[in-house]
Amino acid sequence: MIADTLRSEIGEGLYPEGAKLPTEAELAARFGVNRHTVRHALSALAGDGLTVARRGAGVFVATAPRADYPLGRRVRFRQNVEATGRTPSRQVLRIETRPATAAEKDALGVDLVHVFEGLSFGDSLPISLFRSVFPAGRFPALPEALGRLRSVTAALAETGVADYTRASTRITAKIARGPKAGLLKIADGAPILRTEAVNVDPDGRPVEFGISWFAGDRVALTVTPDGA
Repeated sequence: MIADTLRSEIGEGLYPEGAKLPTEAELAARFGVNRHTVRHALSALAGDGLTVARRGAGVFVATAPRADYPLGRRVRFRQNVEATGRTPSRQVLRIETRPATAAEKDALGVDLVHVFEGLSFGDSLPISLFRSVFPAGRFPALPEALGRLRSVTAALAETGVADYTRASTRITAKIARGPKAGLLKIADGAPILRTEAVNVDPDGRPVEFGISWFAGDRVALTVTPDGA
């Protein structure tokens, strides 16, 4: 009964991919049973591949197999997500203009930057948390375009950069903590992949310094040939 009910609720999307299920104590109280019975039901769901248990964190709805996310010279979020059969979308968390940090100044060679932060989704599941930074003096109208279009490629095109390519990428493995784990809807301590990249225009001038944090169990980053 418990397993069937939870299986149905997962299928209806009440607990989406990556969502944490109620605790054993909460489920026991809900169904009026002891925790041993709850553990048996959760074991049945795990056996069906519907849930995964993470030590110290709880039981979570299993996610779909990792989707390949190519990192080539031209990296476009929408095309990459659509290629996995999912619908791409973005949630904007912050758009602001501020002084550049040391790393941003080193990457872009400017003192003032526009910052575009948000979450990237495949269907309703967060794939990555991103921060894109742009030279403010060169693109005065960019914040408005980013807020309206929610697309770096479209906003840069509107402000005069019809094409740009990835000049460098650095990938590191990290552990999700605090707000990052919460925003990505993953357990605290779950693996994430951090990418740091500089994108340039056809003349080789830096136009974007980007950092993204990918949910490690949802995306497999793949390096494609230089011409991709």
